[in-house]
Amino acid sequence: MSNEFNAQTENPVLISRLAHVIERTGLAMSGAICGTFVAAYLAKGNIETLDSTSFIAPMVLLGMIGFYLGIDIPRLRVVHILRPGAKRPVPQWDTVELLSATGTFLAAVAALVSVCAIVLDETPQGLGEFVIGSWWLLGVIMQIGAGAIGRLRAGDHAAGVSD
Repeated sequence: MSNEFNAQTENPVLISRLAHVIERTGLAMSGAICGTFVAAYLAKGNIETLDSTSFIAPMVLLGMIGFYLGIDIPRLRVVHILRPGAKRPVPQWDTVELLSATGTFLAAVAALVSVCAIVLDETPQGLGEFVIGSWWLLGVIMQIGAGAIGRLRAGDHAAGVSD
C-alpha cells in the first residue's frame, strides 16, 4: 500500500518537472529564433564584422540563454510596506520582474522589426541597424541579469538568508 501511494504522488511531480523542462527548452528555442532573425537582419547590412559566423553564433546563443533564464523567474512573495501615515500597506514592485519584462520586450521588438525587414526585403541603413542590434543586446542582457539575480535571490530565501 505504501509503495502504491508513493508511486501515485511521485508521478505528478515527475510530470510537472518534465513539463517545466519542455517549457524551458521551448523558450530557449524561441530565443534562438529571435537571435537568428536579428543576426540575419544585421548581416544584410553588408558590414563584414556582422556577416560572419563568429557574430551570428553568439547572437543565437545569447538569445537562447536570455529567453531561458529571463522569462520564468522564481517569484517572491508580494512585499507590503506600511508607510508612515498610510492607512493600509502599499505593495512594492519587484525590480527583477520589471527588468525581465523590459528585457523580453526589447528583445522581442528587435526580433519583430528584423523579421518584418527581412520579409519586406528591406536593407538596413545607418542608424536603424545600430538601434535594432542595441535593443536586442540590451534586452537579452537584461533577461540574463534578471534571471540570474532572481535565481540567486530565490536560493538565498530558500536558505533562510534575509535581505
